[in-house]
Amino acid sequence: MTEDVQKHSVHTLVFRSLKRTHDMFVADHAKPVSLDETSHKVKMAAKLRADYSAVLHMPVLKEGKDRPLGSNMHSNQNNAQPGDDPEYLITGTHAYPSAPGVALTVDTQIHRNPSEGGVHAMALALPPSQARLDASRTAASVGDIHRHAGGAERSHAPHSHAMSLLEGGGTKNSSLVARKAPTMPKPQWHAPWKLFRVISGHLGWVRSIAVEPGNQWFVTGAGDRTIKIWDLASGKLKLSLTGHISTVRGVAVSTRSPYLFSCGEDKQVKCWDLEYNKVIRHYHGHLSAVYDLDLHPTIDVLVTCSRDATARVWDIRSKANVHTLSGHTNTVATVRCQAAEPQIITGSHDSTIRLWDLIAGKTRATLTNHKKSVRALALHPRQYTLASGSADNIKQWTFPDGNFIQNLSGHNAIINAMAVNSDGVLVSGADNGTIHLWDWRTGYNFQRIHAAVQPGSLDSESGIFACMFDHSESRLITAEADKTIKVYKEDDTATEESHPINWKPEILKRKRF
Repeated sequence: MTEDVQKHSVHTLVFRSLKRTHDMFVADHAKPVSLDETSHKVKMAAKLRADYSAVLHMPVLKEGKDRPLGSNMHSNQNNAQPGDDPEYLITGTHAYPSAPGVALTVDTQIHRNPSEGGVHAMALALPPSQARLDASRTAASVGDIHRHAGGAERSHAPHSHAMSLLEGGGTKNSSLVARKAPTMPKPQWHAPWKLFRVISGHLGWVRSIAVEPGNQWFVTGAGDRTIKIWDLASGKLKLSLTGHISTVRGVAVSTRSPYLFSCGEDKQVKCWDLEYNKVIRHYHGHLSAVYDLDLHPTIDVLVTCSRDATARVWDIRSKANVHTLSGHTNTVATVRCQAAEPQIITGSHDSTIRLWDLIAGKTRATLTNHKKSVRALALHPRQYTLASGSADNIKQWTFPDGNFIQNLSGHNAIINAMAVNSDGVLVSGADNGTIHLWDWRTGYNFQRIHAAVQPGSLDSESGIFACMFDHSESRLITAEADKTIKVYKEDDTATEESHPINWKPEILKRKRF
């Protein structure tokens, strides 16, 4: 027997809803937590050490019972009694007495700390001494101060004591002397780049680029699931390859054999024979979309990276999965190979870069300086250095251990692609369609480009997904979200006089994080 469901009026239901809402928000969660005395003392002690450690060595005075702390020492100097012996604890460098932690003796107890007003009056009255000028030029270390501390200072006249107090109360401490900040060296002049050609043909976002070793043609992969081969000189379409069932995210052309490799969001990695224009091998193993791939320059090895948080090393001919490089905790977005150690470098959405030992299949080093996803890596063709691009900064590193060099700040967007040529021009392309060109050595941003989107596209479809120099390094090719490929060239007519470097010797931005 079914029970009748009790019906309520709309007024009752609304009232119940209001009551539930009221009960949910009636608790005052925004009320601050009451102050805990112990925690506050620990916090203040840590802040003192962190912010004021350089001046914690200043003198500490313990007064007798009959003298209030902080009283004017000049007013009490003439009233000192023989039995009245205040204890001075000197915790750092000071003129009275010179050695740290020594109480005053009968011979030196007539010396008193001057009042603050007396110190300032004396500082204004006295001319700058040679010792003070020397102290402003070169700062002595704490060890030097302790070495030179001795009985000679105690026999100084009051005039000399006051001067040594003024000069030794901070200027001698190397941690308090303002050092001159290093300045950025003048960057090398580079000719500006200008848009040379716009190539249309893809029906989806163009996600990847590769130039063949002979520099005659280049390959692009796109969101329309096709791979297209274009003539580099004329920009005309030569061939379209179909086979992927989802976006093609990476392409690479072998320098050792007539093979083209591609990977995509369909989890597939394919090897194409360019003599027959068909797939001859598949590399199975990734559990999710494959985002990038790269070929080893000297051995027949292919490296791919995926959304499954791994990179995989494949033997090209046997299709064997030689290594599965695991360690990243999020999508591995980009991978690069080189002949020298470390032979494999990966960048991930877990904001780290890993340098891998190819033989052992293990991590050599993990670079954790970035705070955001690392989506782009660029290896310098001549130097043993690397650049990584993220939304927080572009950072430069040295191999083999990944030591940090400097930050390149200013490209405030999600950086998807980077490339660098032998002339030291670093290019970064971002998701808002902007391209920044940098001087590699100094990190100076000498040009910014924001090309217009293809007619008929939305303004929001202006992202740069890939960029690459051709082998002559005279052309820069970019793959973009407006379904076009853009080719840039250096302006041959530009000179350093017509396009001077707008450079100021600003403070060097080499943040160590």
